[in-house]
Amino acid sequence: MAATESEEVPFIPKFLMDCSAKDIALNWLQATDLTRDVYQHLAYYVPKIYCRGSNPNPLNEEMLAQHILLGPMEWYLCGEDPTMGMTKLEKANKSSQLCGRVFKIGEPTYSCRDCAVDPTCVLCMECFLASVHREHRYRMTTSGGGGFCDCGDTEAWKQGPYCVKHEPTPSGAMEEDPLAHLSEDMIGRAYNIFAIAFKYAVDMLTWVEEDRLPSGLEPPEKEDTYYCMLFNDEVHTYEQVIYTLQKAVNCTQKEAVSFATTVDRDGRRSVRYGDFQFCEQAKTVIVRNTSRQTKPLKVQVMHSSVVAHQGFAIKLLIWLSQVIGYSGGLRRILCQVGLQQRPDEENSSLVDKLMLCDSKLWKGARNIYHQLFMSSLLMDVKNKKLFAVRFAKNYERLQTDYVNDDHDREFSVTDLSVQIFTVPSLARMLITEENLMTTIIQTFMDHLMRQRDSHGRFQFERYTAIQAFKFRRVQSLIGDLKYVLVSKPTEWTDKLREKFLEGFEVFLQLLKRMQGMDPVTRQVGQHIEMEPEWEAAFTLQMKLTHIISMMQEWCASDERVLIEAYRKCLIVLLQCQSGPCDGEQPITLSMCGHSLDSIQYRVSQLQVSIHLPVSRLFSGLHVLLSKTEVAYRFPELLPLSELSPPLLIEHPLHCMVLCAQVHAGMWRRNGFSLVNQIYYYHNVKCRVEMYDKDLVMLQAGASMMDPNHFLMIMLCRFELYQIFNSADYGKRFSSEHTNKDVLQQNNTLIEEMLHLIMMVVGERYTAGVGQVSAEDEIKREIVHQLCIRPMAHSELVKALPEDENKETGMERVIESVASFKKPGLTGRGLYELKPECTKEFNVFFYHYSRADQSKAEEAQRKLRKQNGENTALPPPVLPHFCPLFASLVNILQSDVFLYILRTVLQWVVEPNGHAWTESMLQRVLHLIGMALLEEKQQLESASEDSDFNFNFTSKVSRPGEAPENTPSILAMLETLQNAPHLEVYKDMIKWILKLFGGIKKMRERSNSAPIVESEGHGVEECLRDKDKADRKRKAEIARLRREKIMAQMSEMQRHFIDENRELFQQTLEELEASSSTAPDNSPVVPDAALTALGPRQTRVFEKKQVVTCILCQEEQEIKMNNKAMVLASFVQRSTVLSKNRTRTIQDPENYDPLFMQPDLACGTHIGSCGHIMHAHCWQSYFDAVQAKEQRRQQRLRVHTSYDVENGEFLCPLCECLSNTVIPLLPSPRSPLNSEYRLRRPNLSSYDSPAIPGISLVNLRCTPSMASISFLR
Repeated sequence: MAATESEEVPFIPKFLMDCSAKDIALNWLQATDLTRDVYQHLAYYVPKIYCRGSNPNPLNEEMLAQHILLGPMEWYLCGEDPTMGMTKLEKANKSSQLCGRVFKIGEPTYSCRDCAVDPTCVLCMECFLASVHREHRYRMTTSGGGGFCDCGDTEAWKQGPYCVKHEPTPSGAMEEDPLAHLSEDMIGRAYNIFAIAFKYAVDMLTWVEEDRLPSGLEPPEKEDTYYCMLFNDEVHTYEQVIYTLQKAVNCTQKEAVSFATTVDRDGRRSVRYGDFQFCEQAKTVIVRNTSRQTKPLKVQVMHSSVVAHQGFAIKLLIWLSQVIGYSGGLRRILCQVGLQQRPDEENSSLVDKLMLCDSKLWKGARNIYHQLFMSSLLMDVKNKKLFAVRFAKNYERLQTDYVNDDHDREFSVTDLSVQIFTVPSLARMLITEENLMTTIIQTFMDHLMRQRDSHGRFQFERYTAIQAFKFRRVQSLIGDLKYVLVSKPTEWTDKLREKFLEGFEVFLQLLKRMQGMDPVTRQVGQHIEMEPEWEAAFTLQMKLTHIISMMQEWCASDERVLIEAYRKCLIVLLQCQSGPCDGEQPITLSMCGHSLDSIQYRVSQLQVSIHLPVSRLFSGLHVLLSKTEVAYRFPELLPLSELSPPLLIEHPLHCMVLCAQVHAGMWRRNGFSLVNQIYYYHNVKCRVEMYDKDLVMLQAGASMMDPNHFLMIMLCRFELYQIFNSADYGKRFSSEHTNKDVLQQNNTLIEEMLHLIMMVVGERYTAGVGQVSAEDEIKREIVHQLCIRPMAHSELVKALPEDENKETGMERVIESVASFKKPGLTGRGLYELKPECTKEFNVFFYHYSRADQSKAEEAQRKLRKQNGENTALPPPVLPHFCPLFASLVNILQSDVFLYILRTVLQWVVEPNGHAWTESMLQRVLHLIGMALLEEKQQLESASEDSDFNFNFTSKVSRPGEAPENTPSILAMLETLQNAPHLEVYKDMIKWILKLFGGIKKMRERSNSAPIVESEGHGVEECLRDKDKADRKRKAEIARLRREKIMAQMSEMQRHFIDENRELFQQTLEELEASSSTAPDNSPVVPDAALTALGPRQTRVFEKKQVVTCILCQEEQEIKMNNKAMVLASFVQRSTVLSKNRTRTIQDPENYDPLFMQPDLACGTHIGSCGHIMHAHCWQSYFDAVQAKEQRRQQRLRVHTSYDVENGEFLCPLCECLSNTVIPLLPSPRSPLNSEYRLRRPNLSSYDSPAIPGISLVNLRCTPSMASISFLR
């Protein structure tokens, strides 16, 4: 080897082979100081067995270690021949009910989706195939290494915890002490040898001296032999290490690759052997070459005896792991030895010492002792609890070491948290006794202490690569908190309540630092120069999403905890909102006789943040008060009097207004960072604890305040208050000098505000808000996804939010709302919505994106047409609100709400109104439909003695008040029913008027709340209704009569043509002959006849070539005086028909590629998909593709199959790759007489400008070198 100073041939000295393990063990049995004798034996023999030279023989080392070092220990432990002794131990041992198989990297694992307590509960393949879970829904994954099989753990499975192999026997139902199967002598010897061996291994693995050994292990004579040890890190690449080793130790690349591979696998490797100076030289070169940009590689020059003892220490831990597998009693003894504490020292046990030095050990040593912990401490029920306590006490220090380390989590002792925290009994015990929740959350906050602004909020603006790396490692604490909370308690103790609420209070402090982080201010005038950091905050939000949900579930499981958590959350929320913010000014709002003192906060001018976790947690707890009925049973215990509804809705309303203004294009200059934040705010990964909770908070606040005041605050925050208070707003935009951008922004904001009113009143499919279950909520989500189009199972799963167990709940309800269509020979199976579920479709479903809403609306209108129904898409019938939110329906009959509806309809009715859009009208009609359905629903469910006060029909029948004196909403709807420019909404207006008439009749029958109107007006309306019904009946009779007459005429025409077929054929031939008379004397012959060539060639009649442009859909005949038509084509080099591929073009710049010799190396191939376009249509399309690509920032460009910079594009129809277009010429069989030859056309004859940037290819290539292919 090039890395060595001298070569040595390994051999086994005779004195080593003559050693007797039995004799050594007998001497140990008689020793008065066993530790000294064992250490002397190891001090003498370990350096003579391990690390003898630069290239030791692992087989010889293994054999000698077993014979000289481990053999005496086995003899001492058994007191007899180890072969017989271990067999006796194995027979006497009672088989464990726990499988405990440690998974290797890549080994398959199985988790039952029906029975597992959480997704971390897994089975090995053998246990899974022998268990009941193979018949259940299960998830199969590959292990990353380090975990073990949970078969036999009753706390890991809801049912079926045992496989057939580990099923407990009836006699083994009572747990017994495993030490009962061992003799007293065996127990004593096991304690002695385990204590010495374990301490020796721990001392050597944690030894930091490079040139000397611990006391008692010094060799009799010290040699001048050293190793240059290279350690692994996760910073430097393979290539860097290989290059450095080649320079440092003068080895070949193959040897360097071998060194690097071993270092990466085991964590360290000797790269040079010799005297101290020789190894120190290599260390200097390695450090110098790897410290230029990052921290240098870790290299140590270690004495060969130190390396030898560390190598045997690892072998000793492996031996201990094997020995305890023979007996549960031995496992118990080793656990007691490892956990034994010295009375005067903290963290003095061997287990503590190993854990606290974890980050200092190399990868191989870590893996070995982690596996020993899993096979001993985690497999012994009694000592598992003691180990969990030690782990929790050291948790903060262990996590700090892991964050500062650079190894992956799978090589850290902190990865064992999943084996401890996911056990429900251990998690409860650690919460109550060690205050684990508080420890985890506080440790997480401490690591982010520096990432705060002057207000104490998290700030990730200066987010360097090193900080990002550490932040990813800090996120593991969130995973540990998730493990602790994954199983809700079924029984609460006072101690558990106290400690959970203490941890909940610290969690609120974490959310308080997130409240309002990353605020944004609208950029006006100049585009933002640098995109702000936003990903870190959303990463934190997404990591905490399930934690927040689980916190709420824990609170919901106990009434006392829920009430106290609600109080604490309210206190923190008031702290976050205490004092007016900058820019808030008091203002008095007045509308429709209602007045309100509020503040004027302009989202378009002041700071606003999309991160409001405290507000959203409070809204979740408020819903739980309704869901668990605590609000109705213990109202006196709740701080409802301290609630300020306007204060509760303020920040969530800011978020909604921000989204509306972004949609209106008011924040374009803020760049893509804000667009991305809005996207994730609505995305399925975040919306459960962001968008949805903001809506719930608005519902909670609106339910506790006057609906008119709520709507006035909404108008003010949307900056629409002045618009709806201006009587002439609709007329103001009739002039040509209107600012179109402002008008469009205002229209979009009005649309978004109307949509928000719909959501506040109509989104009731949250348990606690509406009287629904979790299954109803999932059904509704699935129904609206399938209303877009039939979907595959995977598409539906992606569209539904997952819970903490990665379940969506889809399988429980999918059969009731959809039918599965099996796949054909190709394709995939799809779920199709059942026809009876289409009535639940809401075109303004709040989880639809704009694209989804458009697709769903189009699909449902198309479906209604196919079924012969009208195209109206009325709102669905909604479930009832829970009592805590019941007052929300009053928004639909409030004065301000009716005024908004009347104002928008007035804009629509005005002949020159420019202040409205069709989307605005659609939303108004939808809201009217919701109010009518609500009144109908309440009328149907109202009892005789109930107090019914919802009377929307009466209010929409009244005209507007002075001075405007606008007509009533009902009258304006009747006017719009026959408006020609609103044909698409005619069916919806008819549905509303029909529903209005039905509700009026219901009221007349019930006589509970008659509509207030004058007697004359009632008679007039009755006569008008009767007249309308009569006209409708006559129109239907006339329509049926017309259809009958047209059918008779069509039948008579068909009979007439059949009877006179010969006459029609003769007439057609005469007309064709007369039209074929030409001014010249050339004979007329059919196509099939021979054709004469020459100056007076035969004239041939061709059919008209009429083609359709795929872009504008305009049909056109191919003629010289028409617009130019082109084909999308792809020109490329081709060697298919080449005869001499060695020849090259001498002067390529002046060579015409269309006239090439057949023996050239390459020719020209032109392919086309055959799709035709106008030349100007194609040019506009190509310009748009180029402009779109130039507008996109480089970092946001995704990989495409074409290169715009090289003139490539995709066919607009079939997306075939193209890079040019070729003209479509008239057929060459057109008349070519002398007159035609004199005016032979060229490309300039087309009625179209030349096509810039692209050369039209005149196809004159030689047949041998040019090939043209057209794909149809």
